[in-house]
Amino acid sequence: MANNFVGRDMAVDLGTANTLVYVRGKGVLVDEPSVVAVHAKTGELVAVGQEAKQMLGRTPEDIDVIRPLQDGVIADFEATELMLRHFIALVHRRRYLAKPRLVVCVPSGITAVEQRAVKEAGYQAGARRVYIVEEPMAAAIGAGLPVHRATGNMVVDVGGGTTEVAVISLGGIVTSLSVRTAGDELDRAIATWMKKEHALLLGEATAEEVKVTLGSAFPGPADTTAEIRGRDLVSGLPKSVELTSADVRAALEEPLHTIVDAVRVTLDQTPPELAGDIMDRGIVLTGGGALLRGLDERLRHETGMPVHVAEDPLRSVALGAGRCVEEFEALQQVLVTERRRLARTA
Repeated sequence: MANNFVGRDMAVDLGTANTLVYVRGKGVLVDEPSVVAVHAKTGELVAVGQEAKQMLGRTPEDIDVIRPLQDGVIADFEATELMLRHFIALVHRRRYLAKPRLVVCVPSGITAVEQRAVKEAGYQAGARRVYIVEEPMAAAIGAGLPVHRATGNMVVDVGGGTTEVAVISLGGIVTSLSVRTAGDELDRAIATWMKKEHALLLGEATAEEVKVTLGSAFPGPADTTAEIRGRDLVSGLPKSVELTSADVRAALEEPLHTIVDAVRVTLDQTPPELAGDIMDRGIVLTGGGALLRGLDERLRHETGMPVHVAEDPLRSVALGAGRCVEEFEALQQVLVTERRRLARTA
């Protein structure tokens, strides 16, 4: 029974784009898009994750497809709770026994109210205790950085809803900046540019596809062209347009500039001793945005610092939070704790 008990502690990377669930002793068992489809009238759950994501922009009016997290924070509390419950049940077949300790990752710029909402969602979904860890800290641990040493580690985590930039030393965040410009904003920038330049309306999924196939942050040899389909705003009919990597780079310029700027501002606020460490060790890039071609080159070019992409950028945060679950006692100091008010336990 004790062993079963050990396996129940979990870490959740509650991301705007994807939610990952790490189970103690087992690793990442769930990696699904943060999308929920519910019945508009009854509120019943229709689909969660990948299945729900495929319904985006394709549903009849009696089904609502919701992305419960916007810009890294909970926008729809009920949908978040449904999603968490579903993922916890996926991992724990014997549901009635499962009362896991839960470590949840949140953006560093989150307010106290937003933090409470995350904890509450965890408790409502059946957790025994909920601990919070800041995303850049989890990303740094997951990327294998020596966060407890007296050296400066800089991590840039470009997620779906937020870009987290932080300098970490001695197990704490020395300086950090969280900007709500990340993967989703890049998709929106592509859709807006297409509307303006080609009078073509793109869906959310198509804009993301364009970013993945053609998107880049810095000119390189791998520049390509592709045919993009959407709806013509003038005639209202389907139409296709030929696009190049350079076009998409132009579309992404503004949000990319915001991300680069966040890195610059954080470097500017870093104590000189730690800035020297970062010059030696470099900046570590994690999150889904780290997969954007040439983003490391662009940051290297703009800051003059060495930039490395983490080994598994998509899972860095989940793996770091997972380490907090595995080595709970050793890593307890990185968790943001506050006792839950006893009056709420009833």
